[in-house]
Order: sequence, then structure tokens, then C-alpha cells
Amino acid sequence: MTTEALAAPLPFGEISPLWRDEVQLQLRSQENVLASLEVDLDQQLRFVKGLVVVTNQRLLSRSGSQGVWQAWDLQPGQSLHHHDHAGVGHLDLLNPMGLLGTWRFTLGQNLQAIRLVDQFQAQLESTVSGRPLAQALTQVCPSCKAPLEPDQEECPVCTKVVHTPPSTWTLFRLWRFAKPYRGQLLLGFVLTLLGTAANLVPPYLTMPLMDNVLIPFQNGQTIDPMLVTMYMGGLLGSALAAWVLSWAKTYILALVSERIGADLRTTTYEHLLRLSLEYFGGKRTGDLMSRIGSESDRICVFLSLHLLDFATDVIMLTMTALILFSINPWLALVTLVPLPFIAWMIHFVRDRLRTGFEKIDRVWGEVTNVLADTIPGIRVVKAFAQERREANRFREANKHNLAVNDRINKIWSLFSPSVSFLTELGLLVVWAFGIWQVSKGQITVGVLTAFIAYISRFYGRLDSMSRIVSVTQKSASAAKRIFDILDHVSSVPEPVNPVPMGKVQGSIEVRDVGFRYGNREVNRGISLKIAPGEMIGLVGHSGSGKSTLVNLICRFYDVSEGAILVDGVDIRSFAISDYRQNIGLVLQEPFLFFGTIADNIAYGKPDATRAQIIAAARAAHAHEFILRLPQGYDSMVGERGQGLSGGERQRISIARALLIDPRILILDEATSSVDSETEKEIQKALENLVQGRTTIAIAHRLSTLHRADRLVVLDRGRVVEEGTHDALMAAEGAYFNLYQAQARNMDMDMDDVK
Repeated sequence: MTTEALAAPLPFGEISPLWRDEVQLQLRSQENVLASLEVDLDQQLRFVKGLVVVTNQRLLSRSGSQGVWQAWDLQPGQSLHHHDHAGVGHLDLLNPMGLLGTWRFTLGQNLQAIRLVDQFQAQLESTVSGRPLAQALTQVCPSCKAPLEPDQEECPVCTKVVHTPPSTWTLFRLWRFAKPYRGQLLLGFVLTLLGTAANLVPPYLTMPLMDNVLIPFQNGQTIDPMLVTMYMGGLLGSALAAWVLSWAKTYILALVSERIGADLRTTTYEHLLRLSLEYFGGKRTGDLMSRIGSESDRICVFLSLHLLDFATDVIMLTMTALILFSINPWLALVTLVPLPFIAWMIHFVRDRLRTGFEKIDRVWGEVTNVLADTIPGIRVVKAFAQERREANRFREANKHNLAVNDRINKIWSLFSPSVSFLTELGLLVVWAFGIWQVSKGQITVGVLTAFIAYISRFYGRLDSMSRIVSVTQKSASAAKRIFDILDHVSSVPEPVNPVPMGKVQGSIEVRDVGFRYGNREVNRGISLKIAPGEMIGLVGHSGSGKSTLVNLICRFYDVSEGAILVDGVDIRSFAISDYRQNIGLVLQEPFLFFGTIADNIAYGKPDATRAQIIAAARAAHAHEFILRLPQGYDSMVGERGQGLSGGERQRISIARALLIDPRILILDEATSSVDSETEKEIQKALENLVQGRTTIAIAHRLSTLHRADRLVVLDRGRVVEEGTHDALMAAEGAYFNLYQAQARNMDMDMDDVK
């Protein structure tokens, strides 16, 4: 390819007609467009259209919210940074002075953003260095600079999951959960301070007890009972005070930590429920359960026990050091000799434990994932006699977990005894230096005895503090995994100022809709209008985009291009919960929760009366078989509907949809997994369900769409045909071929039966 070809201006056909004329007006003489990006979010992540354009001279930008164009000439020192986080793309223009401009967009525009950055960097290098543009436009990843093939859309390096090591500073983010309990925390801190002071009284009383009572007695003097009683009373009083204060602060801080843990679990779970289906598509159930369960428990234990111990250790060390220096500064300095070595070891070990504990968490997630897969799917495991295989999977995951723990334990087993050895060595040095000072008459035996008592506590707390390194890193790893969930922004955001729903009529307009999974285009250019009360049948080969279109209408995902309107309003303008309350969904594989039949029918309307539940079940042709169950509507349903047939589960699912009385109904292969007799029962229930509702039905068996007012045929993500059954058959197009192929398959099945 020639330099001229690479530098050729971008055809205006690649820019949306909405922007084409405006861009043309902004261009200077001899200025050509090289790349463009349509951004669709503002800085508050609201849906606002905008445009970023790179030319051979400048970077141009217009935001729909501002309505004015901005421009920056290409100059040395500029850079265009591109990254994405939590489903939102970020583009930042910087120079040595700081940030010039910033843009946000959904990841449907991510490929265009990468191309825009490539063109910007290439044109900037060409402008500054004078190198040929062909050389500058060599395909590289904008993030890691790894070389890309000419038609490669994704970087093989960047698309892999990157696990950043947890930081101890992550634990400070827990303050948002601790803030409501700051009064109790302050009280706990004061009690800790007082309790530590009470624990430091006994060694201080040993000095006069030794010098004024015991040593004089050895020299022939009599013991003063009042003096001994006073000292012993002081020791008893300090012990009782330390016990009461320790109990009070432990109880208060334990209560607080449990509430922080409960708030953390609740907040994480609520945030998880608000995330889009796209997030769950890339996560394992066992891993998410582990994060919300065991990880939050680990943090709770850290807050209630280890953090309290750490605070006590710090206070004890500080107060002990002050007392030691007040008694004898030189002896106190000798006491601190092991500290630099212990601090270096803590730093050395912490860096190695930091990544190790997060790896342990991830490996433990593998173990729980095996359990989460096999226990709900135990019927399939047994049906295919794969018990040995699943046991081997669990054994391998457990072996991996054991190997990772062994590596961590190898480091920790060396660290802990080393700290103990250094503290014992320090104590020996203090004994030697103290005996030397006693022999010189610089200190008394009582002072040395008190000093040894304080040093024993000092080194004991120092050893305890060193051991908390392991616990802290485990808790930091747990906090990071939880905040990974909390930091994730849903790719289906709530509008800032939602439009009230009002009474829904049920008209739907799909306007030039496109959708991508990552960089893979699934639907493109779909336009469709559905009148209130009309029934539409979606047909097409597997993978043609039928279910994806339904997911977009339900707003499980957001469109990458175009818009979907209900009653003339973009569905992204409605509050998600308000919008979905007007949609009834009947899936191919109905999901029932563990509970009673009545609870499952009333899932979408928990306050429904028993009469309303029964009426919905009658309309769904489920009332008769429910009455045959041992406890009728109060019969318990096993997990995922165990104990009921597929047709029974489907009719309960239809009753559940009927009860909320939706204006829009989605039927996704509702009868594809049942026999002919059951299908007839379900069809009767569906006839009651669709009356007066706007209905979109996907059906594997084309014969089940005989009641549809119109059929829409999709192929490779596009609408290729639209019309009634008779009209489409007469046209002998895509629908005709589908129908004929299905008829031939049915004939072959009948021949096999004969």
C-alpha cells in the first residue's frame, strides 16, 4: 500500500449523516479527515451523542450537550490515551501542561476508538518527525504497543485478564462502611488506650516492690505489710481494670465489625444485582459466591480481631517505649537494636505475600466453581456416568490450591521463627547490658527487673505485629476482590433524570439498531415497528440474532447503535425497574426458585392475593395439576424446579407472567422443549397470555406462530424479510427455505418412526 493511500481522507460516507455537514464546515483548506469516533456518553455517563475527529492537522470535538466545536492543533508533547473500565471506554487528550479534553463512550465504539488513537499517534509522529506516514501507521496495540496483524481487531496481550496485585491501602476504602459507626469505633479506641495503660501498670510496680521490699528484706530489714498491701492492691486493681476494659472494647468492636461485614455483603450483593447480564456472562457462580461469602467473612474477622490486636500492639509499643526511655534511655536504645532487621523482614515478606494471597483466593474460586457446576447439574453428571471425571476435576483444583498454599507457607514458616529469634537475641543483649549497668551501680536490680518485664511485653507485641502481615495481606486481597465488584459500572446504566412511564400502550420501534459483543457484531441496521397489541414472530437460523434482539428490547443489554423506543420514548430514558415491570418474559428454560408453587407464581408481584395467584394459574392451565400435588399451591418446589416436568414448569412460568399483567410480552422458544401434548396445553395458556398485549415470539417450530400478525425473518443479524406467513411463502425467500427445510426434517422423522 502506498503512502498516498494510507493518508487518503476518510470518506464522508463513514461519518454519520447527522455530523457530515457540520464536519465539512469545520475543515480548513487542505485538511482531511483521517478517523472519527461517535461518543455516546457524557462525563456523568448519561447518554449524549458527540463526535471526535482526527484530521491531518487537528483533533476536533463536538459534544451534543454543549453544542459547540472544540479544536486542538497537533503539536509535540500531545498524547491521546485510550482505555476502558467497567464497560465504559475512556479517551483522554493530554499535553505536558495537563488534560485538554476527555470523552466517554460505550464499548460498542471501542474498535473505532482504537483506530482513532492509531491515526492520531501516526499523524502526530509524521507531523513532528517528518517520517513517512506509511511507516507511522504500522499496526500496534495502543495500550501495550504489541504488533497487530493488518486485520486484527483485538490485541492478544491486552484482551487477557490482567490481575493487579492487591494493595494494603485497599483496606482504607472500608472506611465508607465504617463511617456510620465512628462513635462506637472512637469509644473502642478510648477503651483500648485505657486497657493498654492498665496492662502497663504491673511492671512499673515491680520496681518499688523489688527495691523497697524484697531486696531490703534480703539485707535483713523487716517487710512493711501496709507497703506490700498497697503494691499488691495496685497489681490487683490494674489487672481487674485491664480485664473489664478489654472485655468492653472487644465486645463493642466485635459488634461494629459484624455490622460492617453485614453492610459490606448487602451492598456488594445489591450492586451485583444492578449489573448487566454482560458482567455475569464472564463470571463463574462459585467465584462470585466466594467473594460475597468467604471474602467478606475474612474482612469481618480482620476488623473484629486482628485489626484490634494491631491497634493494641501499636499503642502498647508506643507507651512501652516511652516508659523505657523515661526509666533508662541507654537501656531503651539497646532494646531497639532488632527493630531495623524485623522491619526489613516484614517489608521483604509482605511483597511476596501480596500477590500470593490473591492467587490463593483465585485458586479457591476454582474449587468452589467445580462445586457450583456439579451440584446443580448432578442429574447430568449421573446420567452420563461422569462422577469419576468430576471427582478428578475437584481433586485437580484442590491439588492446585494445595500447591499455591504450600508456596506461601514456605515463606511464612521461615519468617515467623526468624522474628522470634531476633526478639530473643534482643532480649539477651538487654540482659547483658543491664547486668553490666547493675555491676557499675548505674541502675538497681528493681529497674532491671521492670525493664525485662517491659521488654518481654515489647518484644511480644513486636512479634504479634509481625505476624499480622499475613492476615493484613489476606484481608487486602479479599477487599480487592470485593471492590472489583463494587467498582464495576453497569453497561446498562440508570438514567440521571428518568422519564415517568405512565400507562404503557405497548408500541415498539426498533430504529436502525446494531449491537456488538465486544468487537463481534451480532445485530446491525435492524429497523422494526410494532403496533400496540400486535403479535410479531421472530424467525431465523440459530445465531441469526433473534434472542439478542429480544435481550435488547428487555434492556438486558444496551444497543451499540441506534435506539429502541416504547410509546415513542427511548427505553434508556426510563428507570430500568419501572420499564421491566411492564414486560412479561417466558423463557425456553423456565427458572423456578426453591419455595412453594404460590411463591414462584407471585415472584413478580409478591403482594398478590391467593385469589389472584389462582386466577393466573387457571389462565395458564396450571390449576389442575397444582391441585394434584400433595399440598397444592403450598407444595414445595425443588431448586430450579426439581420435581416438576418441563411442561409444568413452563405453565407456572406463564402464570408468573400473567400475574404482573404486562403490556409487552416476550416469548423466547416457550414450547421448544416439550412434547406435542404438553405443547397444546401451553399453547392454550399462551393464547390467554397474549390477548391485548404487544407480543414478540421466538419459536423453533414455525407452525407455532400461526397466530402471529406478522413474521420478521432475521439472517446474520439483519432483517431480510417481513410479512405474513402466506406472503412470505409466496415470495419464496428466506422464510420459504426455512419452512421447507423444517417440513423435510419432520417428514424424515415420521419416516424414521414408521
